[in-house]
Amino acid sequence: MAQQQQHPTHAEPVPPFPEQEQQPPGSDADMQPLADHGEDSYVGHGRLTDKVALITGADSGIGRAVALAFAREGADVLCSYWNEDEDAAQTRRLVEDAGRRCLTVPGDIGDREHCRALVEQAHDELGRLDVLVNNAAYQMSHDSFLEIAPDELEFVFRTNILAMFHLCQAAVPKMRPGSTIINSTSIQAAQPTPKLLHYAATKGAISTFTKGLAQEVAERGIRVNAVAPGPIWTPLVVMSFPAEANAQFGGDTPLGRPGQPGELAPLYVFLATDDSRYISGEVIGATGGQPLH
Repeated sequence: MAQQQQHPTHAEPVPPFPEQEQQPPGSDADMQPLADHGEDSYVGHGRLTDKVALITGADSGIGRAVALAFAREGADVLCSYWNEDEDAAQTRRLVEDAGRRCLTVPGDIGDREHCRALVEQAHDELGRLDVLVNNAAYQMSHDSFLEIAPDELEFVFRTNILAMFHLCQAAVPKMRPGSTIINSTSIQAAQPTPKLLHYAATKGAISTFTKGLAQEVAERGIRVNAVAPGPIWTPLVVMSFPAEANAQFGGDTPLGRPGQPGELAPLYVFLATDDSRYISGEVIGATGGQPLH
């Protein structure tokens, strides 16, 4: 007898979705169905009251969900993003609706000086820096790695991993004991898809970077961890794959669907607070049941 597919018990969308594609960098408002960032569900408990967080890629997707959750936990937020002004403005509205301050700053985090300026602005205008969330990333699928153009290859590495070095080098000297760094890696670090080989390679580097950096900054009282998402419904996905692939996105996970950004936000909150004070150098998966190996 064929085993029935297990569907979620709540209202999370299950594929098939409408076939859709977007041009980079993608727009949250144009997704079908819209992503859930926790707008109607996340309830804060004051666990980050008066802390300051710098979040890259905070205009949409996981970054927006984390910004919303941090704000509802009492944090002020600097939201770094590339050039998606309308999406970033929506993130700012969500943070300010939670009663917290929000700075939205566009620019290329692959540029070292821009990274340093982000840290300076967060520290100077918001008063301190307690949490750095290195979340921004770029990917694009190709039928063969032979098709990856040199400029795209360099852009992916600059955005996804070199920016983390630049941001952490600028941030660590300004962070107090008890501060945290949270990096977004991916299940691709452990289970690389050939069509995303440059992206997967950077995610493997992020996992290694996380484990190594955690050892060095422990003596400063700073913890470093990473979240490894599986298939999460974000604009990055819709701009990266063909329409027919997007229609079935996440359907091959044990849970039978992609995750929503808002489902990951509590994990970032946990890693940012003292609830995780004995956890550092870890990569924690949120993969819909797919193993991280």
